[in-house]
Amino acid sequence: MPRLSRIAAVRGALPPNRYSQDEIADAFARMCLPEGTGRALLDRLYAGARVEHRHLSLPLDRYDKLDGFGAANDAFIETSLELGAEAVCGALEAAGLAPEDVDMILCTSVTGIAAPSLEARLAGRIGLRPDVKRVPVFGLGCVAGAAGIARVHDYLRGWPDHVAVLLSVELCSLTLQREDASVANMVAGALFGDGAAAVVVCGAERTPGPHRPPGPARVPEPPGTAGSWGPTVVAARSHLYPGSGQVMGWEVRDTGFRVVLDAGVPDVVRTHLAADVHGFLADHGLTSGDVTAWVCHPGGPKVLEAVAETLELPPGALDVTWRSLAEVGNLSSSSVLHVLRDTIALRPPPGTPGLIIAMGPGFCSELVLLRW
Repeated sequence: MPRLSRIAAVRGALPPNRYSQDEIADAFARMCLPEGTGRALLDRLYAGARVEHRHLSLPLDRYDKLDGFGAANDAFIETSLELGAEAVCGALEAAGLAPEDVDMILCTSVTGIAAPSLEARLAGRIGLRPDVKRVPVFGLGCVAGAAGIARVHDYLRGWPDHVAVLLSVELCSLTLQREDASVANMVAGALFGDGAAAVVVCGAERTPGPHRPPGPARVPEPPGTAGSWGPTVVAARSHLYPGSGQVMGWEVRDTGFRVVLDAGVPDVVRTHLAADVHGFLADHGLTSGDVTAWVCHPGGPKVLEAVAETLELPPGALDVTWRSLAEVGNLSSSSVLHVLRDTIALRPPPGTPGLIIAMGPGFCSELVLLRW
């Protein structure tokens, strides 16, 4: 029998600076549009993003004072450590665990760089053990929330008595390119927000409670019994789509990360996603009709419409994702973890399957099969 890891807790963290979409649109127009340029296109893109509010790393009036990539990256490190500590400590507390219980931490971000990496800087700050295994990941982008859970699950299959943490920190606002009136920059400015999330995942032989010295394997409680944690991770699947590498990513400039965001992303979703999802489910004796909760990354309205259309989802299947998009925007890899947290809170029927779906640069998808 396969070893199934279990999600013990998911916690999100958001910066305190919260603004309406209209306030952010006004700031973008001031910083990015040439003087005298009309803003009809900008306003249409911001309205069409279906985002109502977002949290930003800095107060709005500080963005046009950032002096280049270095200053933006310094702000990324400072804010990432604050949000990362809040998310990881909150998730561990919710799981009934302590920082010294963590055996492995995978940290992902695509909106800044740090060496030593973020989880190394956090280790002493929050009390991780000196021998904690660290896996910093850069470049996966929006797909990294789902892919991070999948890679943590892979690790725990080999170390079933361990505790692992996935930390995602994405501060998209700090990548804003001033004086760039391109459609891609406007779409990114209308859609992406800042935030973090942490997921505590435990191996099949790790039971709730504080760290225990190595010893005989402990038998976990059956799913659904008193004291059991969140959903189990059953399996995962990754898929790269050849010839689509140009539709999403970064161009690295002297001014930092300039977004690459092609209008063809929804078409790639329509072309590939259904076969991947149906084939993955079929390999586990399931159909899409068996899935009781769809945990989908909020890539944007057109992407979500393409997902619902190509998978023929019932009305309301992506309501949690749409609500997250409206409340905080697209948080890149952190977003699907916020959706996962909110889905767990709804308590899907025990024993039924759930599916995490995310897509990102590559262009690629990651699917994670859950059992509630």
